[in-house]
Amino acid sequence: MPPDPTLLWQDAEDGARQIPFRPGQTVAAALTAAGVRELRATRRGLGGEGRGLHCGMGVCQDCLVEVDGEPNTRACMTKAQPGMRLRYQDFPGAARLPPGPVPVPDDAPLPTPEVVDLLILGGGAAGLSAAIAARRCGLDVLVVEERSALGGQYYKQPAPGLDAPVLDAQQAEGGALAVAAEASGARILRGAELWGAFDLDRLAIFDGTRTRLVAPRAVIVAAGAYERPHVVPGWTLPGVMTTGAAQTLWRSHRVLPGRRVLVAGNGPLNMQVACELAEGGAEVVGVAEAAPHPWKRPRAAMAMAAVDPALAVKGVRYLAALARRRVPLLYGSVLSAVARTESGALRATLRGARGEAEFEADAVLLGYGFLPSHETL
Repeated sequence: MPPDPTLLWQDAEDGARQIPFRPGQTVAAALTAAGVRELRATRRGLGGEGRGLHCGMGVCQDCLVEVDGEPNTRACMTKAQPGMRLRYQDFPGAARLPPGPVPVPDDAPLPTPEVVDLLILGGGAAGLSAAIAARRCGLDVLVVEERSALGGQYYKQPAPGLDAPVLDAQQAEGGALAVAAEASGARILRGAELWGAFDLDRLAIFDGTRTRLVAPRAVIVAAGAYERPHVVPGWTLPGVMTTGAAQTLWRSHRVLPGRRVLVAGNGPLNMQVACELAEGGAEVVGVAEAAPHPWKRPRAAMAMAAVDPALAVKGVRYLAALARRRVPLLYGSVLSAVARTESGALRATLRGARGEAEFEADAVLLGYGFLPSHETL
């Protein structure tokens, strides 16, 4: 087999090294696989607090790096390319930008608006389902998706070009939905972003090469959600990320967030991610669940199970998988602080009814619920 392609990473101390990556992986995935977690500095400068991958979906801007001389590039949204030159970015990263905006003549022609019946912003579960339904009604549909892969945060498809098998029924279902959307005749723009709205029928979309104006008769915003920040001392340290970011690393790029992982938060996604990472080879040192043990409130637990029995069965399987691997499951425990140890690991402090407990890990994953991604509205 041919060797994996490489990119060049230059860290804060001006040390440079070649980083191998698998085709289809993002810059963030490639660097994480190589053990690089700190990607940029804050206002305090190179001697101050660093930042790294956190949300994994282009929202938080913590993973900004310099790519081929261009600063402020989101590592989690940028596909790795052979020979790419990456550099640790000092704040604000704008010093290397041109001194001013490129002047545009007043009489420069604007792109001709592209008229569509329906514009859908987001290629996840809701956006793809809406596209299929609209096409059945005979509408001309344009779907705009920021990522290179369809499916969104729930289905998390393997990155295009990554030779990796489908992990489970959930991922297979997402793949089938993406195929159905493509077959419906809907036009789909991958790696594209809405960046401006000059009027209700003049929306500016950058498709990765050029800006195009779209004049839709109707718009559906299916931008999904992102994880709620859990603000405690140390929550911005490199290596602290959302459970969704860790799941994207694994499900889309087959990269573990670390060899030793602690998961903290509330809800079934955290247990799912813990099981997936453990199956992938990570040592899950603990799962901290903020809610009390379900048998402390048996009526509420049974009522929730009755609403969706299939989901309840899936949850029991997660619990059984964690028990088989002897992963500590701490109910009624919340992450209260994260600190860096002298060895470079992360020390996470959990606070619960029985006091405090500490765990050391390479990565601390946070999942404390979601917020709607409604910035477009």
